[in-house]
Amino acid sequence: MKKITFLVSIFAALLFVGCTDSSTATPKSSKARFQTVSAGQATLVQTGKDKESCVICGMNLPTFYKTSHAAETKAGTKRQYCSLHCVVEDNEINKTDLVNLKVVDTNSLKLISVYKAFYVVGSSKPGTMTRTSKYAFAKKSEAEAFAKEFGGKVMNFNDTYTVSMKDRF
Repeated sequence: MKKITFLVSIFAALLFVGCTDSSTATPKSSKARFQTVSAGQATLVQTGKDKESCVICGMNLPTFYKTSHAAETKAGTKRQYCSLHCVVEDNEINKTDLVNLKVVDTNSLKLISVYKAFYVVGSSKPGTMTRTSKYAFAKKSEAEAFAKEFGGKVMNFNDTYTVSMKDRF
């Protein structure tokens, strides 16, 4: 009987560990997504019950945070996206008039102007909503170091947007 109780206890403990919500933890395993941060590390500009979701595809923003972009409509509504792919869809297909575009700096995790960012396009790190990854950096030296380690080309926002349009259309 002690063996059965012991086995049930072990099974229950494993079940508990397997069912815990790890979405708020910073990924530490090599299998964790490169794009992912804990919910506490993510700057979310939206409000309401869906504030952690991309306004276009619904993907979880902290899960794809390092490729996240934010913008406002001319009416002042704040929007956040999991990727540049979704920004392009909102801007080009939905014809949403976006202003004050920002992107997450891969290193500091802070939102920075897309026009001041240095994007690394086509690295070996996975992209979000695209096969061609796009990661942004506040400093050119950091983008160059990332590209040296993981491949890709350093580009400005306008060129990166054009690449994303080609991916999309």
